[in-house]
Amino acid sequence: MNKKQNAISPTREENFPEWYQQVVKAADLAENSVTRGCMVMKPWGYGIWENVQKNLDELLKETNHVNAYFPLLIPLSFLQKEADHVDGFATETAVVTHHRLEADENGKLIPAGKLEEPYVIRPTSETIIGDSFSRWVQSYRDLPLLINQWANVMRWEMRTRLFLRTSEFLWQEGHTVHATEKEAIDETFTILELYKTFVEEYLALPVISGTKTPDERFPGAVETYSIEAMMQDFKAVQAGTSHFLGQNFSKASNIKFQNEHGNEEFAWTTSWGVSTRLIGCMIMAHSDDDGLVLPPKIATQQVVIQPIYKGMEQRDKVLSFCQKLCKDIKATRFNDQKIRCIIDDRDMQGGAKTWDNIKKGYPIRIEVGMRDIDKNHLCIKQRDQSPKEKEFVDSTVFVETLPERLQSIQDNIYKKALSFQQENTKKIVSLDEFIDYFKNKNGGFAISPWCEAAIDNEVLKELKVTPRNIPFDQDTPNEKCIFTGKDASHYVIFAKAY
Repeated sequence: MNKKQNAISPTREENFPEWYQQVVKAADLAENSVTRGCMVMKPWGYGIWENVQKNLDELLKETNHVNAYFPLLIPLSFLQKEADHVDGFATETAVVTHHRLEADENGKLIPAGKLEEPYVIRPTSETIIGDSFSRWVQSYRDLPLLINQWANVMRWEMRTRLFLRTSEFLWQEGHTVHATEKEAIDETFTILELYKTFVEEYLALPVISGTKTPDERFPGAVETYSIEAMMQDFKAVQAGTSHFLGQNFSKASNIKFQNEHGNEEFAWTTSWGVSTRLIGCMIMAHSDDDGLVLPPKIATQQVVIQPIYKGMEQRDKVLSFCQKLCKDIKATRFNDQKIRCIIDDRDMQGGAKTWDNIKKGYPIRIEVGMRDIDKNHLCIKQRDQSPKEKEFVDSTVFVETLPERLQSIQDNIYKKALSFQQENTKKIVSLDEFIDYFKNKNGGFAISPWCEAAIDNEVLKELKVTPRNIPFDQDTPNEKCIFTGKDASHYVIFAKAY
């Protein structure tokens, strides 16, 4: 089988959305569920999420956050406590109105036992967690309260795409309570920087940090901060958000504490989260026309060994060698963890097996046959290189240098994505050029002068372009806002987005 027959079809250039779906399918990551808008995460895809969860959870615990769990069902009245919050999520909520099923005269099951108060399936948990916090927080001595939850949420999406946007998805959501405004604001920046570190160092995704414009804030937040990543079709994905909620939710949920002087006051709160959307970001940012590309730090398996033999006598010798090699690899550590390695001895043709493993994105593939054993070397192929490239390495040297090799692959994937982002980010200070950039060209990230009077601008709606965030550490623009002609207050990153 040749490369052309085995590559993903269509290519990224031919049809990027369909290419993405085919990469997910070929890697056996997930599939659409019979439940509308939901997905089934298959073992290879869920393994990636487990590694995201494990590594991010460690970072959160290093910053003194602890895990808890709160109910999936939220009383409808809770959602109504914060006006902006209910407006923001009302059209996406799934509602439970009955608590049992009964059979009608034809034996068909129908809802029965209507609830006195409906429940919404959590679209996010600020209100239900706030109810618990109102009891947990009594004194300044109870603060800060730093809680994280790993959970699933439901948002009734009309247009879904595996990992990127599904009606049910997995995520972590942090919720914290503080005695002062400054402490709460510091928390939001601490988490945003933690997200940036994690996404760049583990997912190899370069991101731009900044403040969301007022029209893009989380419902009920005073400020929302985000990290924005660029995909290979030049669109943006919001990879993570951190929200400073002020006292809005503490007032709605009655989260009060007695300060050091014995006076009662409302607390200051934050919330923040990332989700399985990160896997979709990683796929679209790194994968190629041969299939999935996985950064080693979060790959379900980091090394796959492919035995090559003819007959039972060769099989026993080759498999014995591979088993020892796999054991030695697993005893080696990368990123402070045991290296993940498997032997692929499936009964299938070698070419088909090789292409299946390429499409699944193993960072390193090792082919081992009798000639390799006799010469005590390994045939090494890396997923960050062309499938045609191979390297022969002494088996002992390979094991000893494997951590450095994996880190090199991780770094190469990041550098490639960073170069792509930088090449497709452009400062634009005229409306005509802005329109041309997004209407007649591929676009990317446009950095343009902006003022708040430009919110809901018709040009942006027509181009289907949105403000992604206001990047940190920028000077006040000398130019006028390209949409209104008024004095610009900031430079803003604009892009078409998922």
